[in-house]
Amino acid sequence: MFSRLKNLIKGFFGLFISGMEKKNPEALLELEKENLREQIGKFNKGLAGHAAVCEKLMSQVKQYESEENELRAKTVANLRANNKELAGQYALRHATIKKELEESRAALETAEKTYKDLLEARDTSVKAARDKIESLKRDIGDMKMQSAVAELNEMAAGMVSEIGGSGDTLGRLSEMVKEEKDKASGRARVARDAIDMTEIHAKAGEQKALADLALADFAAAEGIALEGATGATGSAGGDTAQKTMGPAETN
Repeated sequence: MFSRLKNLIKGFFGLFISGMEKKNPEALLELEKENLREQIGKFNKGLAGHAAVCEKLMSQVKQYESEENELRAKTVANLRANNKELAGQYALRHATIKKELEESRAALETAEKTYKDLLEARDTSVKAARDKIESLKRDIGDMKMQSAVAELNEMAAGMVSEIGGSGDTLGRLSEMVKEEKDKASGRARVARDAIDMTEIHAKAGEQKALADLALADFAAAEGIALEGATGATGSAGGDTAQKTMGPAETN
């Protein structure tokens, strides 16, 4: 039971981390770059240890070469001096040193070859990893660009749909406005036809008659004769006076 629960929790965490990685590829790439630097550091540390072994073997070879030369010279000198016993001891030691020298030289050659192989392997691996990182950086850039293009296309498609929907709405609104306008025009016509124009015309005639009468009275009071009409008013002496508009003409 606990094992299954543990696996389920691990599965949830795995899905969560996978989702985070997909959302943040740059962060994952930076983590891999940091891991690569750490691996290079560890590899270089091991390579430095192997280089130290090579240096130690090189020093050992030089020491054996020096001892081998010295023992050869002593063996030859004692042999020429007919000191065979001592010459024999030097010869035995010379043989031992010579064998160790050959073994050291072989070990040095192997170590140097291994060092060069490790160095080449490191450089090749680092180059491959860096090329992969650069490729991933380009791929991430392309992915972002394609994602942006996809979002723009989706936005454009959504805008087309929305514009089409807005057009339908505007069409319906236009029909509604036109219908209400026609209704308002009809109501105005009905109201206009319902007005009693006879009474209005009568009142208009009455107003005109009153205006003409008032004008005639005014003209009579001022002694002004109106064309097409005469008006008489009583004076203080009982005489009737008539005047024409403008200066009087003499016969």
